[in-house]
Amino acid sequence: MKTINIDLGDRSYPIYVGEQLISHPTILHDHIHTDHVVIVTNTTVAPLYLDTVTKALGDDKSILPIILPDGEQYKNTETLNTIYEALLKNKCDREVMLIALGGGVIGDITGFAAASFMRGVKFIQMPTTLLSQVDSSVGGKTGINHALGKNMIGAFYQPQCVIADVDVLKTLPKRELSAGLAEVIKYGLIRDAAFFAWLENAMPALINKDSSALIEAVIRSCENKADVVAQDEFESSKGIRATLNLGHTFGHAIEHAMGYGNWLHGEAVAVGMVMAAFLSKELGWLKPDEFDRTKQLIADANLPINPPDIPVDQFMGLMQSDKKSQQGRIHLILQKTIGDAILTSDYAEAALHKTLQQKSF
Repeated sequence: MKTINIDLGDRSYPIYVGEQLISHPTILHDHIHTDHVVIVTNTTVAPLYLDTVTKALGDDKSILPIILPDGEQYKNTETLNTIYEALLKNKCDREVMLIALGGGVIGDITGFAAASFMRGVKFIQMPTTLLSQVDSSVGGKTGINHALGKNMIGAFYQPQCVIADVDVLKTLPKRELSAGLAEVIKYGLIRDAAFFAWLENAMPALINKDSSALIEAVIRSCENKADVVAQDEFESSKGIRATLNLGHTFGHAIEHAMGYGNWLHGEAVAVGMVMAAFLSKELGWLKPDEFDRTKQLIADANLPINPPDIPVDQFMGLMQSDKKSQQGRIHLILQKTIGDAILTSDYAEAALHKTLQQKSF
């Protein structure tokens, strides 16, 4: 087991990465100092891992499972209220501990419930998808979607710990695994060129769910994110943490236009990263061979590289509703090179329009 620390002063916490961790009672007991535990999970994950986690907690705990429907389309106020109602009906108080057992949707919505129930209760992230292990469970971003925008309602709220067990990735469908690889590739593109080169060689092993390759990918991704979050916990105007959103402004627009859940988040981000790389190339920043390497690695991860057919005006309108936009000007994460990305609004509108008009890269 590898332990990575998120250094945030009195909000610091560890990320545990390894095998057979969700059945490891010591980790849970080290972080749970209450008899009242609520496990929030979904209809897909519960049959696989709910009993394992329940047994690891031991017989001395009062355990309440909340099983939600599975899918991005359920990351909304109605589902959030389902959690609140279960907590209130079962007379949970400020001493309750929530465990988010699932992917990014479960982690985000459970974290937001923890941040807001009785003005804040403790919670643990136990991510069960690659995407949530390397990205959404780390850093304290929590929230839900709104019909007018993705992740528009939420809070920064740090967990007590993150338990990333790569064994659970063995049950992931291939499409979900690839969606997670999009966020892994992102770290190489924005700040770690050596990691990008490693991924170019390791991608076949990752696709085949090789444990050692998965552990290395999760560790290096989490180390990168931990460093960024420690520098810029609340995504300040400096733009350090914002670089973690490479491809996301394009990707969120795709998710919204196509209907939440029809494109997986990682699939939309993958196309968004190709679009950001193309725009960076058009601006004379990213070299043509670097664009080709970016596109090839994303394709090698069995991810889409071409956008769906969305009218340019609709695409622009959705991107303008992104949280990073200011006074109608779309701020984007673009690349100077592989391993170096910046948050900027300093680009030619014509180059952005050309990017949005592309049907194939």
